[in-house]
Order: sequence, then structure tokens, then C-alpha cells
Amino acid sequence: MVEQMDAYSEAATSGLYAKQSGLVGKYDNVRRLWEDEITRFFLRPHVERLIEHKQSLMQRVRILDLGCGSADGYELLTGIRHRDADLQEFEIALLTPGVLGFYKGIELNEDLIRQAQAISGDNSKLAFEQADFTKGLPVSGDEKPYDLYFTSYGTCSHHNDDETLICLLADIAKRTEGYSLIVCDWLGRYSYEWQTLWTNNLAENRNMDYVVSYIYEKEEREQLRDQLDHLLLRLISRQEAEGIVAEASERAGVEIKPLEYFDRSVFTGRHMDTAEYNPHAQPIRQAVNSLHEVNIRTDLSSLLIDYVPKPGFEFLDDYFEHLQMCWNTLVLYVDELMQLYDIVTRGYTSPPAPIPGSYPPPLQEMMERMRLVVEGTGWLGYGLPRENIIEPQLGYALRYLAMKLQRGLGCSHGLVGVFEVDKR
Repeated sequence: MVEQMDAYSEAATSGLYAKQSGLVGKYDNVRRLWEDEITRFFLRPHVERLIEHKQSLMQRVRILDLGCGSADGYELLTGIRHRDADLQEFEIALLTPGVLGFYKGIELNEDLIRQAQAISGDNSKLAFEQADFTKGLPVSGDEKPYDLYFTSYGTCSHHNDDETLICLLADIAKRTEGYSLIVCDWLGRYSYEWQTLWTNNLAENRNMDYVVSYIYEKEEREQLRDQLDHLLLRLISRQEAEGIVAEASERAGVEIKPLEYFDRSVFTGRHMDTAEYNPHAQPIRQAVNSLHEVNIRTDLSSLLIDYVPKPGFEFLDDYFEHLQMCWNTLVLYVDELMQLYDIVTRGYTSPPAPIPGSYPPPLQEMMERMRLVVEGTGWLGYGLPRENIIEPQLGYALRYLAMKLQRGLGCSHGLVGVFEVDKR
């Protein structure tokens, strides 16, 4: 029996026996179920058109991931679905093996490259190379052009000097033979997480001292204060992004056409929980993580946002106030529904308040949807319906509000721009 224990020891040391939680860590629930999914939602129509174009030429898609980390971009892209879920069919991935011809990830950090290579295994359609994409497009002269040039999670903010990104985008435009998509991902200049850095003078606070402190709990974070990693990262507004792309187009003599800008992680960025750059920030990400955690009941009051405006930024304050009001209204409405619901009679002790027609359509839609969720599952009894059905659906409803009410101005942790180069 003692000898057999070695098998358990081996399994434990592998890390595969460790209990995973979506409440903390790099791949927490917000990362997997909000940030990744919001990015996929906005990218899907553009990637669909790219695939259709390539298939019309009897070719498969080639992807260059700039700043790929440990293959995070590959996982994000291959997780894009062909359509929203229904109840009749299996979910269909958009970038299937039959569609993807080649994926190359570029990363400067050696440790992340090794992790990515370990994940890819012996898949010959995946390659990972060490290079610095702030020093030019890291491809050889005889290398075939790529169809999708991709960045994720603030990678473009490593271009502290706009000149390096302008040169990179111009190189991509010049190398494009027929058609290509470019996805740029920056840190948003006007995220509520770093409200103290907001400025109306875009020549100020261009780069922030970004502290990677969010991976630690508060007590440990304070103890390790002097040992934490710091990054110098560019903050970008939509106005600045448009200027960079316009300059790159002029340099290349080829139009780099903006297709879409979107804000990702409004009120749910990682530094909401640390309050490193805004003393008024609340741990909203922690609360949202709890909504999606199995068997965990969330105190819904922890989801309520108290946005504190900054004088001189009315155009931002109006947006954040509006989203905050819609967000809080939905949370309070769901809390009221659950307080009124009687699992014995399978009905409300008194009718819920009617939904005002003056509310924004996305809010009306989500309030009605959550009413149906509570009525349809509140009586189940088994499997903790509040924790495992109602709360996750509230999370998705809040995510829907953040997606539909965002403006793509750089008012979140991430500002993403999708561009095309079309020489056809």
C-alpha cells in the first residue's frame, strides 16, 4: 500500500490535483467569462468575413500573434464560436483545424515562450518565437504574409513611444498582399481604475507605472510592496488610437481602415480590487467573480457601484453615471425578485414593480430576462438554484449591459481597435 502512495504523490506534485478557483488568479471568472467572451463577441463578425474571404480563394487563415504570452491569444481566438448557443446543436468553433492554416506567436519573455511551447506540444501548425515586436515586424523577408495580426490584453501598450507602433502598423499594411485584419489592444486612458491619471491634455500621463499587484491578496500585496513587478505601459484614448493609425496609413501609402473600437472591462478591471490608482475604486471584480463561482452565494450589495466623478470630465462622468445607474438598477431588481419569491407557492408574495418604459432597452431586456430566470428556476430546490443558476445569469446580464452601453472611447481597462487593410 505504501508503494502505491507514490502514484498519488506524483499526481499531487503535477499540480493537476490542485483545487482551481475562479475567484482569484490570472484566469479568474471575469477573465474567462467576461473579458475573453466580450472580445470574442466583437471579433466574431470580422473574423467570419476574413474566413469567408480566405475560403473563396481556397486558402486557410494565417495568424501572427504579437505578444502571445503563454498562448493566451491562441486560446482566445480558437474559442470564438460560429454563432450563439442554442438548445438543439453542439457549439461550433469558428477557427477549426480545417480553417486555421498556421499560427505563430511572438513573445519576448522566455518563460512564457516555454509555457506556450509546452501547451502546443507537437502541433506543427503552431509555432512560438522569441522577438521584440516594438523593434519592428518580427517576420523574415521570405515569410508568407499573415491574414490576422493579433494582440490581446494591453499588449500594444508596450509601445511606450507611438513611433514604434506606427512603424509596426505601416509594415503590416505594406506586407499585406490582398486583405488582412489587425487587432490592437491597449490600456484605456480613461478607466475608472486609474482615475487619478485622467487628463484633458493628451501629452500628459501617456505612460503609467503599472504594478502587477493584483495576483496577491491584500495582506500579501502590502508585504511585498517593494518587490512587486512594475511595467511602463501606454494609456490610449480612441482619439489617440485614431491618430496613430492615420499616421501609419500615410507612412505605408495604404489605408488602414478602422472597423470597430470597443471598451472591455468597464468597472471590472483588475485594479478595481487593488485601488492602487483610485482610492474610490471598489472590489467589483471580486464580486462578479463570486457570481460565477459554483456553490457560492454572493452578497448582492457588494455589486453596487458608487461612482465618484472627477471635476472637469463631464463627458466621462455622464457615461459612467449612466452605466452605474443601469447596473445598480438591475442588481437591486434581482435582489427584490428573490426577496419576493416564495419557493413553496412558486410565486411572488406581492407583484414585482413594473419595468419603466423610460429605461434604456438593454436594461429593460435584462430585467425581463432575470424575472423569467427567477420564476423558472427559483423553485427547483436542488442544486442551489440561486448560487448556480440565478447568480451566474445575473453576471451574464451585467456583462450584457457593459457590452451594449460601452462607447469604445478608452473608458475601461482595455481599449480594442479592429482594423482592415484591403488591397483587393
